[in-house]
Amino acid sequence: MLDLNGKSILITGGTGSLGKALTSHILSKYPETRRLIIYSRDEQKQFQMAQEYPEDKFPQIRYFIGDVRDRERLTRAFQGVNYVIHAAAMKHVHIAEYNPDECIKTNIGGAENVVDACLKTKVERVVALSTDKACAPINLYGATKLTSDKLFIAANNIKGENPIIFSVVRYGNVMGSNGSVIPFFINKKKEGILPITDPNMTRFNISLQGGVDMVMHALENAWGGELFVPKIPSYRIMDVAEAIGPECKKPIVGIRPGEKVHEEMITSSDSFYTYDLGKYYIILPATHKWELDQYIKEFNAVKVKDGFYYNSGNNEEWETVESLRTLIIEHVDSNFII
Repeated sequence: MLDLNGKSILITGGTGSLGKALTSHILSKYPETRRLIIYSRDEQKQFQMAQEYPEDKFPQIRYFIGDVRDRERLTRAFQGVNYVIHAAAMKHVHIAEYNPDECIKTNIGGAENVVDACLKTKVERVVALSTDKACAPINLYGATKLTSDKLFIAANNIKGENPIIFSVVRYGNVMGSNGSVIPFFINKKKEGILPITDPNMTRFNISLQGGVDMVMHALENAWGGELFVPKIPSYRIMDVAEAIGPECKKPIVGIRPGEKVHEEMITSSDSFYTYDLGKYYIILPATHKWELDQYIKEFNAVKVKDGFYYNSGNNEEWETVESLRTLIIEHVDSNFII
């Protein structure tokens, strides 16, 4: 069992939705954590987070201003750190399309810097966050995150005798996260209009706690180079709109640049390296330093059929209008009413 008590953990992008959820989980479950370092570049968000998690009440927490583009700053921040969770990224599709060089510097250059800083220090385990948009990407954001995934997975091949373990977790829309569709619709409901990009659009759905659980699972169980994918339900954008504002007008405004109608997390080409672990799928690296037979035995891994793919439009599990309303109250807005 993973025990973070007595350990030092650093979260890049730690003031984001998942970073804050990870912070809450770690502080509550592992109160004897030696250090929990929130590494991010936005001083205002750090100031606000420090009101919620003040250092006098949580003496193990540290707020570290820094950018993942700054390799020297990362190397300094990683001194004495056991585990790194890499959550920092530019993630808005349309902003990345308009500012491609900035997205590349953060999502690709930042990933290179994190890998390098981890290899130069005594970090033991690294979990990097991915996205369904990195699977068969059609936008720059997805392409940069796919590149980031490849960098973290390949880092296991260049570490030499260093015992560090790198892995990646990939999942869909995090329910209620900053900039996601549900809080956007809740806000637009006040105007009586919910703009729909495409009525056929679907997305994978995972709660913040589900994302946290997956990161912790990878942190504990990775052998090096795995890409973890959760088994989660999909939702239809029209069901989300109906759950939030049944009385609202729902004009069709068209897909934004770089958007897909359906998202994928595993392509048919990935199927040759994909195994079913029960709660998760796992895409194994083409080359690895451990024995596949031992891995299969350890985790009761079952190879998926060749040609298998995991798409939000052909999912077997779906949220309904009613289940979405329940989830919104539980995970997004406890005061939500129709």
